[in-house]
Amino acid sequence: MTPVHFSFSSAFILGLMGLTFHRTHLLSALLCLEGMMLSLFIALALWTLQFEMTGFSAAPMLLLAFSACEASAGLALLVATARTHGTDRLQNLNLLQC
Repeated sequence: MTPVHFSFSSAFILGLMGLTFHRTHLLSALLCLEGMMLSLFIALALWTLQFEMTGFSAAPMLLLAFSACEASAGLALLVATARTHGTDRLQNLNLLQC
């Protein structure tokens, strides 16, 4: 495994571990998701450059567009949660409560 592959896979794994172990606030979960998407974007962009795939060169931009949509939806949920519940702690959210 090259050092470039190791760094991107370790960045993804660190984001995943942060998402699974530190789920106290919604903002920290969203930041871990953004870190994972950023590592995937850079790895996909370098992969297309490394193998010189011109037909697949639009995939990193598509991933970046979906990542921006995911971030905007997450921030909208964060604002709505903070307005209704007063905090962004995930333990205070109850999906069964109306």
